[in-house]
Amino acid sequence: MNSPPKYARPPVDDAPSDRADGRFHWKRGKWFVVLFWVVVLIGAGPFAGKVTEVEDNSATSFLPREAQSTRVAELLPRFQQDDLLPAVVVYARDGGLTPADRTAITADRSALAALGAGDIEGPIPSDDDAALMYVVPVDNNDDPLGAVERMRDRVAESAPAGVEVHVAGAAGNLYDAVSVFDDLDANLLLATVGVVTVLLLLTYRSPVLWILPLLAVGIGSQLATAVVYLAAKHADLPVNGQSGGILTVLVFGAGTDYALLLIARYREELRRHADRHTAMAIALRRTAPAVLASAGTVVVGLLCLLAADQNSTRSLGGTGAIGVACAAIVILTLLPALLVVVGRWAFWPLVPRVGSEATTTRFVSWHTVATVVGRRPRLLWTSAVVFLVALTLGLSSMTLGASDAQQYKTPPDSVRGQELVAKHFPAGATEPTQIVAAAGSADAVVEAARSTSGVAQVNQVVRGGDLVLVPVVLADAPDSGAAEKTVQRLRSALAELPDADAAVGGRTASTLDTRETAARDRWVVIPLALVAIMLILVAVLRSLVAPLLLIATNVLSFLAALGGTALILEGVFDVDAVDYSLPLLGFLFLVSLGVDYNVFLMTRVREEVAKSGHREGVLAGLRATGGVITSAGLVLAGTFAVFLGMPLISLLAMGLLVAVGVLLDTLLVRTVLVPALALDIGPAVWWPSWLGRRWRADR
Repeated sequence: MNSPPKYARPPVDDAPSDRADGRFHWKRGKWFVVLFWVVVLIGAGPFAGKVTEVEDNSATSFLPREAQSTRVAELLPRFQQDDLLPAVVVYARDGGLTPADRTAITADRSALAALGAGDIEGPIPSDDDAALMYVVPVDNNDDPLGAVERMRDRVAESAPAGVEVHVAGAAGNLYDAVSVFDDLDANLLLATVGVVTVLLLLTYRSPVLWILPLLAVGIGSQLATAVVYLAAKHADLPVNGQSGGILTVLVFGAGTDYALLLIARYREELRRHADRHTAMAIALRRTAPAVLASAGTVVVGLLCLLAADQNSTRSLGGTGAIGVACAAIVILTLLPALLVVVGRWAFWPLVPRVGSEATTTRFVSWHTVATVVGRRPRLLWTSAVVFLVALTLGLSSMTLGASDAQQYKTPPDSVRGQELVAKHFPAGATEPTQIVAAAGSADAVVEAARSTSGVAQVNQVVRGGDLVLVPVVLADAPDSGAAEKTVQRLRSALAELPDADAAVGGRTASTLDTRETAARDRWVVIPLALVAIMLILVAVLRSLVAPLLLIATNVLSFLAALGGTALILEGVFDVDAVDYSLPLLGFLFLVSLGVDYNVFLMTRVREEVAKSGHREGVLAGLRATGGVITSAGLVLAGTFAVFLGMPLISLLAMGLLVAVGVLLDTLLVRTVLVPALALDIGPAVWWPSWLGRRWRADR
C-alpha cells in the first residue's frame, strides 16, 4: 500500500464542489424571498420615517459620560438654567460708535426683549466705546431657533449704516449648528444615490443591472433606519444627527461593495452553468462567507466604539453596526432573488453566456498586474511600504481641536459675532463658564475663581437648594487654548476646597473634556478593535500569520491615509485643524473597511491555493478579484466623497480621510502590498493550517 504524500491535504471540505445544490431553493423560493422583503419594507417604512424623533442632539449627547462638564449640564435644571440660552447681540463700528448709533441701538432694546424670555441685559458698552452688547435670554423649549432668526432680521433692518451687528452666544451657536444640518439627510441621500448610480453604470456598462443593487441597498437603508429607531426607542441606543447622517452613507457604501462581489461571482458562474439558479446557488455559497466575514469585521469594529466614553462616538458605533449588518443581510437574500427573477438579460448588452470569455475592456489588465507582482514581489512590497511611510510624515502637520471658526467652511453669524465680542469685550462674555458646588462653599468658590489667572469676572451666584451655580467670564474666547488652560487652573484651585465638591462646566470645559476623553478612547477602543478583528480573521482564514499580515498592512495604510489627508486639507482646503474624534473614527472605518477588501482577496486566494498551490493561487486570486474589488473601492470612496460638499469641516475631513484611505487600500495595499508579501513569505503565510504545512514543498 502506498502511503499518502507527506503534505497531502487532510480530509476537510475547504473547497466544496460545484454541485447544483440549492437550485431548488432559488428556482421555487425566489418569489417567496421577494415577497418577504416587500412585507418587511411595508412594515419598516413607518418606523424609518420616525428616526428623527429619537435623535438626541442635546449638549450631553455629545459630551463624555463621566466628565465634569457633563455633570454640570445635568445639574443645570435645578437652577432653571437649562431652559434659557443667552443670545448675545453685538454692535460695533470701526473708529467708535456715534451718538446717533447709540440712540438707534438703544431703541432696539424693547424689540429684542420681546423676542427673548426673561430679563435682558444691556446695552453694555465696551471700554473702547466702539461697541455695545445685549444679552438676551432665549427659551430653549419655545422655538429658540425662530427667536434667533427673528433677532437677526430685526437688527439687520435697524442697524445704522456702517455698524456691524451679529447675534452670537449659545443661542446663536445653536442656530448655526442646527441650520447646517437642515435637509442634511435628504441631501446626503440624494448625493449618495447619484454617486452610486453613476459608478454602477460605469462598472457594469448596463442600463438595467445597476437598478437591482441600488434597489436592494435602498431597502437595506430603510431597514437599518427602522431598526435604529426601534433600538433607540426600546433599548436606549444613543442616536444623534451626526450618526444618523453617516448611517445612510455607510449602508450605501458597504452594501454596494457586497453587491459588487456577489454579482461578479454570479457572472462568473453564468459562464459555467446554463441554469441561472444553479449559478446563483454556487455564487452565493462561494461569496457568502467572504461577505459575512467582511461585514463581521466592520460590525465588530464599530461595536467597539460602545466602549468609548464620548457619547457621540458611542452613538456612531451602535447605529453604524446596525447599518452594515442590515446591508449584508439584504445583499445576501434579496439581491440574489432579484437577480434570478430578472435573469441573464439584466447584464445586457454584455450578457454572460455559457462558455463565453470574460469581457476585457477595463482600463487595467489584472493578468498584467499579477504578472508584474509575481516577477518582483520583494521590490514591490518594499517600495509600497516606503511610499506609505512617506505619507505618514503628513501627520506632523495635523492639529486636533478646531475652534468655532475652523469648524465651518464659511464662518456663520455666531462666529463673526464672537470675533467682534473678543475684539471689544472680555472674550468669554458670550458663554460664561459654569461652576456648580455645594451651597455652603459659595463664598470660597467665588474667591477661588476671582483669584484664578485668566478669569475676567465672576457673575452673580444662583442658588438652588443645596447647590450653587457660579457663572465665570473668562478673559479669552471660549474656544481658545488659553481659555482651556484657565479652566484647568480653575479646576485645580477648586479641588483644594474639599467640602465644595465643585464641578466646572460650560463651553470651554466641554471642549477640554472632549479632548481628554478622545485621547482616552483611542487607547481603549483601537486595541480592542484590533484584537476583535484579528480573531475574526483567524477564524475565516484558519491562519495566524495571514491575519497579522493583513492587520499590519491596514494599520500602516490608515496612518498613511491620515497623513495624506492632513496634507490635502491644509494644501487644498486651507483647513488648519480637525475634530478630536477624526483619528478614532477614521481608524475604525478604514481598518474595518480595509480588512474588508483583504478578506475578499484572501478568501479567494485561499480557495485558489487549495487547488493550484501557493504561488499560482495568490496570482489567480489577484486576477479574479482585481476588477471587482477595485470597483468596490471606487464606489465606496465615491460614496464618502459626498461629504466633501458639506459645510462642516468635521464631515469634510471624515469623507476625505475615508476616500483617501479606501483608494490606498484598493489600489496599492490590496493590489500590490498584500499579494507581494504573501508571495515573498510563501506558503508559511497560511500557518498553522494544512496549507502552511506544505511550505517546504511549494515555494
